[in-house]
Amino acid sequence: MAIFLILAPYGAYTFLMLVTSAISSVFTASAICLATVAIDVARGRSAKILAVGSAILFAAIGLYLALIDPKLGTLGVKLSVDIGIFVISLGSMLVRRPFTLQYAVESVPAETAAIPGFLTANYIITGAWTAAALLMAAANIALLYFPGLPLWSSLAVAFAARNSAIYFTKWYPEYRQIKYGTPARALPQSH
Repeated sequence: MAIFLILAPYGAYTFLMLVTSAISSVFTASAICLATVAIDVARGRSAKILAVGSAILFAAIGLYLALIDPKLGTLGVKLSVDIGIFVISLGSMLVRRPFTLQYAVESVPAETAAIPGFLTANYIITGAWTAAALLMAAANIALLYFPGLPLWSSLAVAFAARNSAIYFTKWYPEYRQIKYGTPARALPQSH
């Protein structure tokens, strides 16, 4: 359930970009991000760096489209989102609060969160998501510089990068448990 709530804004944005305007897509994604923040707060949890940052990112892109450059193409919007997510993810690690840590800490007992490898594991998982965002941005940049490339190539890279990050997020806690004997609950779970 947690992974669904985390990815819901991006799934909605991706789908809506296929069937409606970019402005509608990014504002809807921003609203969904804010709804996930509200759900977390209502459940007594913290507002997450990724959700708040993404809400701001989507809203900023929407305002840019509405007020400055309504003709920014689909590729420009996608590239802006990918770069923004990359910055949020990398930034969370640079400020020493990898975005996955907030989700993980809320899903495990305090003694589990105190295990030495817990923070390292969250840096590694956040790094996987950062790499995925970078790959998606690179695929969109490639389409800008090589317009002859088929659009599906960028979609294939985005699909592979996102799904690889999801798989890694599920796999890595089990790997650490086997290799280091760390309890499975010591790492973020993606239900």
